[in-house]
Amino acid sequence: MPKITSRERFLNAAAHKTVDRAVFDLYGCPQTMIMSSKTVEDIKKVLNISGEYLGPGYTDERILEKLHIDTRMTGGMPSPKNDALYKYIDYAGKYVGVDIWGIGYADVGGRWEIAKNPLKDMTLDEVKKFPFPKASDIDKNVFEQYRIRAKNLYENTDYAVVGEHPCFGIFEIGCWMFGFDDFLYRLAGEPETVHWFFEKILEYQKEVIKMYYGAIGEYIHCTTSGDDFGTQRGLFMSVNMFDEFVAPYMKERIRYTKTFTKAYYQHHTCGSVFRLIPSLIDCGVDILNPIQPNAFEMEPERLKSEYGKQMSFWGGIDTQDLLVNSSPKQVREEAERILSIFGTDGGYILSPAHCIQEDVPAENVVAIYM
Repeated sequence: MPKITSRERFLNAAAHKTVDRAVFDLYGCPQTMIMSSKTVEDIKKVLNISGEYLGPGYTDERILEKLHIDTRMTGGMPSPKNDALYKYIDYAGKYVGVDIWGIGYADVGGRWEIAKNPLKDMTLDEVKKFPFPKASDIDKNVFEQYRIRAKNLYENTDYAVVGEHPCFGIFEIGCWMFGFDDFLYRLAGEPETVHWFFEKILEYQKEVIKMYYGAIGEYIHCTTSGDDFGTQRGLFMSVNMFDEFVAPYMKERIRYTKTFTKAYYQHHTCGSVFRLIPSLIDCGVDILNPIQPNAFEMEPERLKSEYGKQMSFWGGIDTQDLLVNSSPKQVREEAERILSIFGTDGGYILSPAHCIQEDVPAENVVAIYM
């Protein structure tokens, strides 16, 4: 019997076909990256790998090979050039870096956290006057660089090629630009502001999508998007509110993306989103990520039983407690348990439930796959 390739394994699993083993992912999508160079070095020691990095970002191709990872990520999130918004200001006593959306970030304990919401408390007329970034200001050469890497992975490897999402989700960018409290209020009390804003963001998304997937669409097997709709204990909004405000724009984004690529569409949303899954399926989502198993109603048994024939699942290995506080033996046992649930009849990609932070022991990362 001929050996199945990583690409074939991924495509079979995504199509809900039985596979020889689970699809393994690490650093194959934006939500399974390793966020610390120290962690990478520690993993290399566990796997007896020496020398400089061989790969993009905080990773090493030799780690992925040793762990038999089936996915490889390509693409990125291109940013328009707008020097007027790239500046540092003093905001509430903090040194803040302002991005192209006007969102201000401050160093909080070594991490950049949002400290300034540019649209907070603005009227709709004021929001309309805000200098939103323009997709036409993106350097077109960046798409050629994306195309080169995607084409190389597609033609010269047998991995499943995963396109990183090229733009933010509409809900999250709303929360960041208005502030969570302000934006959630507007969903309930100022629908005209929310719809105008979402139309504006969708317009930007579609301009980027056309250039981005026009460059890499034929070379990828899966693409991603990210927009968090859930907290640990429930949704940010009711299902009815999601269907009214978010779903139409998300559905159009996915429809438009699929005119440029045949890739499966993976969507990332943290938190408790079980009750939203029918809406996500209707929007065109093929694969749900990251599956936080400790969030309310997100038990693997529930997800597989209710929606395992309609949707694939990606993630499920808890990063909040299991990977931080357990032994490698316990991690391995939990990975086997998750596989016994999700892995039946395909439809599953094994990975951490989110990016690997520095508090995760290297031995526990390795234990997921070996």
